[in-house]
Formats: sequence, C-alpha cells, structure tokens
Amino acid sequence: MTITRLFKGFALAEAISWGLLLIGMFFKWILKTTEMGVQIAGPIHGVMFIGYVLCALKLWQEKSWPGKTIGLALVSAVIPFMTIWFEKRAERAGELDTPAAGPRVRA
Repeated sequence: MTITRLFKGFALAEAISWGLLLIGMFFKWILKTTEMGVQIAGPIHGVMFIGYVLCALKLWQEKSWPGKTIGLALVSAVIPFMTIWFEKRAERAGELDTPAAGPRVRA
C-alpha cells in the first residue's frame, strides 16, 4: 500500500471518527445520558488523527509539498470533516500524484 492510499484512507477515517465523537459528545454533554460514545469514539479518533498527521508529514517529505499545503493538511485535522475536503483539494491540485517512473535501464 502506498503512502498516498494510506493517507486517503486516514483522511476518510479521521472524518468519520470526528462524526462519531461529535455524536458521543452530544449524548454526554447535551442529553447527559451516557459517556460511552466519547469513551469509544475518543480513542478511535485519536488513532485516526495521529495516522492522518503522520501520513501528511510523510507526504510533505516525499512530495516536497509547499508550506501552504502541509499547513492546510494539518489544520484540516482539527476541523471536523475537513480532511475529506483537503484530500480532494490535494488530489485536484496534483499534490498526491505518484511521480512518473524514469526510464528503465537494463543491465
């Protein structure tokens, strides 16, 4: 699996886990019924957040992203559902493309 595919998977999973965490927070703080949603979704979201950030940093290194791109990638991790927007934006901008392989040299 390439880092780009992993990044795309984490972008989606991070957004979904944000949604689950927000639902859990609604039950905990608004309805005041249960903390179970936060207890379950919180750690899951934490893992997805860290995975997304690590993949973004690796892509920054591999793809030589400009400061604006990595900045947007990292900010998108803290705004609910924005990782999906960023991943689509980066795809359209060609920032997730795998560089073309050079000519093959036969030995």
